[in-house]
Amino acid sequence: MADQTSAPPTRLQSYRAILHSTALIGGSSIVVMFFALIRMKIVAILLGPAGIGLFALFSSIADVAVALAGMGVQQSGVRQIAQAQGSGDHAKIAGTVRTLARISLILGLAGGVGLAVLAVPAALLTFGSTEYSLAVAALGAVVLLRILTGGQTALLQGLRRIGDLTKFNIIAAIASVVVTVPMVFAWGAAAIVPSLIIVALVTWLTAQWYARRVPTPTSVPSASVRGEAGDMLRLGFAFMVSGFLTMGTAYIIRIIVLHDGGIVAAGLYQAAWAVAGLYVGVVLQAMGTDFYPRLTAVATDNEEVCRLVNEQTHVSLLIAAPGVIATITFAPLVISAFYSSEFSGAVELLRWFCLGMMLRVISWPMGFIIVAKGWQKTFIAIEVAAAILQVGVSAIFVPLIGMDGAGTGFVCLYVWHGLLVYVIVHRSCGFRFSHGNLVLLRLFGPACVLVFTGSRLLPFWWATAIGCTICCIAGTLTLKTLHHLYRAH
Repeated sequence: MADQTSAPPTRLQSYRAILHSTALIGGSSIVVMFFALIRMKIVAILLGPAGIGLFALFSSIADVAVALAGMGVQQSGVRQIAQAQGSGDHAKIAGTVRTLARISLILGLAGGVGLAVLAVPAALLTFGSTEYSLAVAALGAVVLLRILTGGQTALLQGLRRIGDLTKFNIIAAIASVVVTVPMVFAWGAAAIVPSLIIVALVTWLTAQWYARRVPTPTSVPSASVRGEAGDMLRLGFAFMVSGFLTMGTAYIIRIIVLHDGGIVAAGLYQAAWAVAGLYVGVVLQAMGTDFYPRLTAVATDNEEVCRLVNEQTHVSLLIAAPGVIATITFAPLVISAFYSSEFSGAVELLRWFCLGMMLRVISWPMGFIIVAKGWQKTFIAIEVAAAILQVGVSAIFVPLIGMDGAGTGFVCLYVWHGLLVYVIVHRSCGFRFSHGNLVLLRLFGPACVLVFTGSRLLPFWWATAIGCTICCIAGTLTLKTLHHLYRAH
């Protein structure tokens, strides 16, 4: 990484800021991963693949309802608060905070009641019967609480109160174990929806407590609130469409898998998806929590935007690649450790998802340029096309090759998404990958493909030996480069 040694101090300070926030958020994410592992392991043993599948389907219904009813105000609220914070206008900050709280309450109530009213058709669409209609109606409480929680966490994220966010995430993870495990042990699958409701309640109370610690003026002009509400909803519409398409796509693909292979296949799909997102989720969460507000604050300066995106991409690639390679290599052991031998059918799908996650790490920082600049029409068009592509590929390949067809769709999505977003941001603001990032792409890209291909074509021990060797090389490179970036200042 020779091109980094001569960087000016401001760049090194920026790298240190990225590493510091990633370490802080990543540290909390490791704790969250630990408790998620405990919950997944115990629930998998108690309920098996079918129970995990049911858990995933109920969660997907709630996810879609939250994405639709939430109107994207959590994400737009982060952007509005970050901009107000950057301007130093305390009245504007207070107006945005007050507006966000009011809109979240209204949208949460509307979403919760709406899902309860539409419980029968939602159950028919998901399960093919009305057997779970009452359970779906009860998920309306989850929708209300999650939208309220989103409003509170948007305040913390917009003001970059990273310490409070990390503590909140840890408490929420602990609550998910403390609540879910005893309830599932006592009542089995019947406890799934009640546990989701109680976890959502505890999470909201925690977010409320941390949000109230943020000092904001109590007196806000009504005109300021109305103006902020209009801006928030207009921008939020694009985020709502994106969230709805993302969650809706995940929901539809789960239904495709369910109808093709049954509830057990849906459970295996969920197992692979959850494990694939654990490690990379550390990187992506840091990106969304700290990088997005920082990028929004300088969104009008194309040179600064390109610099920040390249720096974030550099750090993200370094951190993500060794973990992705290791997960592909040891996929059978990972699935067995996180779940049980009943979930061995999820191994190959996990490898597909890991390959797609690596592509996601590359494309996401570029995508934040579109979000930070508020290019709503471009953002919506990309999300619509992405949803059509992923669902279309999955609908074609799942009946042909089983669950692996869903993994193929995920990889195709991010190949297409990365290329398209790069063309857009290159033409609009002159973004191009730095020399250091091109070097990493040429190293880590072929390495991931080689390990993935070897795991499918070679005998187990040969594939494992090759994967271990490449993982050690990637890990050594990552540690040396990150140490250099952090200590260079």
